[in-house]
Amino acid sequence: MTHYDLAIIGSGSGNTLISPAWDDRKVVLVEGGTFGGTCLNVGCIPTKMYVYPAQLASAPAEASGLGVDLTLDGVRWRDIRDRIFTRIDAISSGGRDYRADELENVTLVEEYVRLTGEKSFETSSGDVITADQLVIAAGSRAVLPEIPGISLPQVHTSDTVMRLDELPRRLLIVGGGYVSAEFAHVFGAFGTDVTIAVRSGGMLRHLDETVSDAFTRQAAHQWDLRLDTDVTQIVANDDGSVTARLNGPAGPTEIEVDVVLMAVGRTPNTDTIGAAEAGLDLHDDGRLAVDAYQRVLRHGEPVEGLWALGDVSSAHQLKHVANHEAKVVAHNLLHPGALRASDHRFVPAAVFSHPQAASVGMTEEEALAHAETSGTRIVTAVQHYGSTAYGWAMEDTQGFAKLIAEQSTGRILGAHILGHEASMIIQPLIQAMSFGLDAHTMARGQYWIHPALTEVVENALLSLRTG
Repeated sequence: MTHYDLAIIGSGSGNTLISPAWDDRKVVLVEGGTFGGTCLNVGCIPTKMYVYPAQLASAPAEASGLGVDLTLDGVRWRDIRDRIFTRIDAISSGGRDYRADELENVTLVEEYVRLTGEKSFETSSGDVITADQLVIAAGSRAVLPEIPGISLPQVHTSDTVMRLDELPRRLLIVGGGYVSAEFAHVFGAFGTDVTIAVRSGGMLRHLDETVSDAFTRQAAHQWDLRLDTDVTQIVANDDGSVTARLNGPAGPTEIEVDVVLMAVGRTPNTDTIGAAEAGLDLHDDGRLAVDAYQRVLRHGEPVEGLWALGDVSSAHQLKHVANHEAKVVAHNLLHPGALRASDHRFVPAAVFSHPQAASVGMTEEEALAHAETSGTRIVTAVQHYGSTAYGWAMEDTQGFAKLIAEQSTGRILGAHILGHEASMIIQPLIQAMSFGLDAHTMARGQYWIHPALTEVVENALLSLRTG
């Protein structure tokens, strides 16, 4: 048995907890998978490194309507892949070597572990480790539904599909969330025939209904979108392809594809570390229950010295949320008498598909429920990109910004943008909500660059009938 001052399970955002403040104390960092966690290796960073060349590949189709004739001569899949992962793998390897070899006070354990108590665990090789303080940052993993044929080598998750040796000619994506939307854009732009099977009646159903409906309509124009459709079986063919059997509104059908991407969600890794067996509280979806200070709960009470952050405990499953929580935990580990709470009031998110979608705060449905319980009235405004000068330049007929606010105070409750660079255009609204800037003051109290596309935000604010 080995005892440490601090133990951390997970080398993603958990890795950032090891600051110079711990130089004179013993720290153990545990990582059974690839060093660096989900975002670096199989998540937001490599996917966005694919999205940018996909945007370039999409340019000819968009340029023709503006009088510019472009051609796409080809997509060098292996060159794109190798450019991305040469960089990603070097960062992962460098981080691993730094923690393993260069810090005398840090021990790197490259094994999976299971909890044996509130602040103790056993490695897969049988070593028992205890600590004064333990941080669980074990992340999440892609869900694989129980479908016959799910273990075939042609079936991938987001963990593996980016490292394919060849660009598939035909791809079936199962799921309608952000992973599905982003990979449909990437592979579709590169020339793959993309089919999407969605169990529900629309894509991006977690977003505001106006955004979800509009994105679903645009998705149907770009890809073969099958709504209200289940995949019932995947069968290998002699030529290396697979036949996917679908069941939708028109009854059972079959399609032949080269690759299947399962994008039906992610699940927290609490089961792999034995959180339930250790008596820790879990949400219905398997996440660790934590309080505002990121302390893990047991029987509804915080366990002293036990913390969690990121996907293993967060409903958001976003890297910027994990980073925020890591900063909170980093402070609380060292200042037990002056704890800080995480701020999850205005968590933004973006989908880097075509078009982009970005959101922060309440959906209209949530705002209506808020209005009913609080007795206040809400107002909404939808402003289209095409109503601005930059929108004219783009000949944009699809993009829009939707804002939701309290009528009496002008307090912005939610912002939802669908269109070109939505992930950047929404940032002023995130700032306004975070610092309590009402719609009237935000619209009239500053300059808005003309004719930048951010005028769509200004005009949406001016359209809100508040005060």
